[in-house]
This record gives sequence, structure tokens and C-alpha cells, in this order.
Amino acid sequence: MKPISEQIRQKPWLGWLLFFLTAGVVFLLGLLASSIMERRSEAVFAFTPQVEYGQFEPRNAIWGENFPREYQSYKQTSRTDFQSKYNGSVMIDMLEVDPRMVVLWAGYSFSKGYNQARGHYYAVEDIRNILRTGAPVDGKPSPMPNTCWTCKGPDVPRVMNEIGPAEFYRGTWESKGPEIVNAIGCADCHDARTMNLRISRPALIEAYERLGKDISTASHQEMRSLVCAQCHVEYYFNLEKFEGIEYLMHPWDNGFSAEAMETYYDNMEFSDWTHALSRAPMLKAQHPGYEIYKTGVHAARGVSCADCHMPYISEGGQKFTDHHVQSPLNNVSASCQVCHREETDQLVKDVYERQDRIIQNRDKLEELLVRAHVEAKKAWELGASEQQMKDILQDIRHAQWRWDYAAAGHGNSFHSPVETGRVITTGITIAQESRIKLARLLSELGHNREIPYPDISTKAKAQAFIGLDMKTLNAEKQRFLDEVVPIWEKEAEKREATYKVHTLFD
Repeated sequence: MKPISEQIRQKPWLGWLLFFLTAGVVFLLGLLASSIMERRSEAVFAFTPQVEYGQFEPRNAIWGENFPREYQSYKQTSRTDFQSKYNGSVMIDMLEVDPRMVVLWAGYSFSKGYNQARGHYYAVEDIRNILRTGAPVDGKPSPMPNTCWTCKGPDVPRVMNEIGPAEFYRGTWESKGPEIVNAIGCADCHDARTMNLRISRPALIEAYERLGKDISTASHQEMRSLVCAQCHVEYYFNLEKFEGIEYLMHPWDNGFSAEAMETYYDNMEFSDWTHALSRAPMLKAQHPGYEIYKTGVHAARGVSCADCHMPYISEGGQKFTDHHVQSPLNNVSASCQVCHREETDQLVKDVYERQDRIIQNRDKLEELLVRAHVEAKKAWELGASEQQMKDILQDIRHAQWRWDYAAAGHGNSFHSPVETGRVITTGITIAQESRIKLARLLSELGHNREIPYPDISTKAKAQAFIGLDMKTLNAEKQRFLDEVVPIWEKEAEKREATYKVHTLFD
């Protein structure tokens, strides 16, 4: 092979070609180096802290001084303009949508009010407004304990750090009203020094310890779900751990399934309330989203909650987690289509088909449960004994637990449609068995006619059917909002004015 110099002498144009190729490569390498240096400078600028604060700083805007991109995206959780086929970020009165729920929760506070959550930004405002927390005015206590504040914002770990979890749970809901004023945000999930994900609610740590697990060994990817599992889980208020305190615990000692938690509750003879019609000792599922998610295909593939609800985005050369926590259906390109190649319309259609099928069976279970409660009420009126009703009431308890377990977990029909369908199907079977037993008992008591299904076609009719005086309840709540909440806010403003934040750069 001829030397390159000789080839160039024979073909001068070859020299010019090599010259331009070399210049082009040098130019491209220069662009690459410039881009790298620019991105490095952006990274230094983006992560240079502006203020210094402690772990228990509850004000999200203060954290936002150091992490403006994350904070700006977090503020988008204030948007209430997205509505999917069944949920979204809009305010939805679920009792108006499905009045059967009023009867299923007769005698329990959820029959007064149950709304689709608007988002983390409104956590404090919504718990103040909901009828379930009552109208604590003129020394009248709330029907709820302080435990109900546990998942409502970063003031919770602040107060727990000051007085301890047990003392935080002690007392009725209104006594912590002036303390819990900042909505769910930064300190709930992050370490202030390292910004690593952290667990700020003791119940989750304690539940893992009872299972023989150390939550501190969880990987970063696991933590991207576990910080959600602090709140989006099933829980109950244990009255035996500390005298006079409704202590928050997770019923996972036997496992995460509906049946495992049901056995846990049955063994300790726990109930959330006694049903006003059937007198059954009832269980109220909270929102077992994490437990259901664990049984789904996404969890099996290592996909975390944040991967879909808080996907990574890039802005100004920076990759960061989008803190606009929302339905993936409002962000399909950044969530679903990172893994799935189908068109948006097809992906959304797939979700709705799963939801449609689940809700069709769930509605049937609700109807059967309403009938069972009404029929049980009739049996009591005809003189049924405690012994005659015992197995029937246990069936009603178990069937409704399965309905609530499937309905209360946000997104269950998508997170794990197979498991959710299975749970609902077993609930339908148990509900039918309870009604067969009731039919036999009613016949023994001399009643051989069908019990009429009540007219509960609207929320108002359903609430009237179970004996709620909604006019009075709403008037009392409005007085509370007008007279008490402003006092809470003034107390909080005065307290927060004493918080010290050190500015690093003037």
C-alpha cells in the first residue's frame, strides 16, 4: 500500500478531503466539549443552595428556593382541570355519583361526605372542608382523632418530632388544627441535607419491623414507591397500643392481601363501626393502593409509583423528577409511552376497558350489599336473635370489606385488574351467601316476601333514607369554616414568623 503522502501527491484532491474531514471532526468535538461544559455549569447553577433550613421546615416554598424546577412542577398539583372517565384532579362528589355508598356506610362518617381527592396541594383544605371531620365549635369536639391529620402535610413530621407520634395521635382532630397548615410536600419525602428519599411516617417503619424487614435497606427504586406507601395504604387506629390513643398501624402482619388483612382484623375482633341498618361490625378500607399495586404487572417489572405518576423530565439541560403528581392519563407521553409504543388513544382505551369491566362487577356487589343490609334490618325488626344473625353479619362484613378494598385504592382497577377482579368476585359470592342465609331466616320469622329495594337514586334520598340531617350538618360545617379556620390560620402565621431560614447568598 502506498504511503499517504504519495497518494496525496498523485491525487491532490484527496488532501483537501482529509483536511475538511479533520476540520469537521475537530469542529464536532468542539461542540461536544462546549455542550458538556455548558451542562456542567448549568448543573452547578441549578444545585447551588440559596437558603439553609432544617429537616422539619414545613413550608414547601422555602425548599423551592433551592429546587425551583421541582417546586414549580409541584405547584401544578393545584390544577383541577383534568377529568378522566372516572377520576382525575377535579372535585367529584362520589356520593352523588354513586348514592349506594351512603347506605353501605350508614352509621359511619363517610356517609356524610366522600369526595374524589383533588391532589396533594389541597390536602389540608379538603380535610377541613369535608363533613367527616365535623364542626368543632363552642367546645364541641370533632368526631375524628388527631390521627386523621397523619398524611396531610409536612407539619406532621415536624410536630411528631417535637412531641412524639403517640402524643401527636392523642386527642380529637381540632386540637391540631392550628399546627397542620402546609399541604403535602417536600419534607414528607425528602432528607433536607441530601435530598435522598426518606420515610417520615413511623407507621410504615413499624409495620416493616413487625415483618422482620429493615426499610432503611430499601433501594432508591423501591423508595420511589415506599414514600407513597406512607399514606396510600390500608391502615387502622389501634386502641390497645397506648391507652386513650388511636394509634395508626398497618394490618400487614399476615400479609398484604385482602384476605390476610381480613384475618388480622377478625382475630383481634376489630371493627371501624357498627352498621346503622344491619348492625354488622364493619371494616372501612382506607386506600390500599400500595398493597394492590404490589400484585400487579408493573410492580413485578420493577416499575415504581413515581415512574408513572412523577416521571423524569428534562428542562434547560437538567433531568429531574416531575413533582406534578397526577394521573398518567394526563401525561401519557412522559409516563406510559416511555415503555409502551402504542398510540395515546389506544393506551387510554385499554385503561378505560379495564376500569369499565371492574366497575361493572363492583356496582353489582354494591347492589347486593345494599340489599343485604336492608334485609338484615328487617330480620332484626322481626325479632331475630344475636345467634341467628352472627354468621350473616360476618358475611356482610367480609363482602363489604372486599368491595371497599377494591373501591378505595386509587387506581386499583388499573394497577392490578386481575387481583381487583378476583377480590370483587369473592365479595359477590359472599354477599350472595349472606342473602341466602337471610332469606332462610326471614322465612323462619314468617316473612316470605321480597324486601323492597329503597329509593336511593340520589345522594339526598340515600342520606334521608339512613336518617342524616344534612341541612344541619352543612350549616354547622359552614360556621366552623367561617369562625374557627381563620383563627387557626392566624395562629399558624404567627408561629411560622418565628421560623429561622439562613440565606446563603444576598
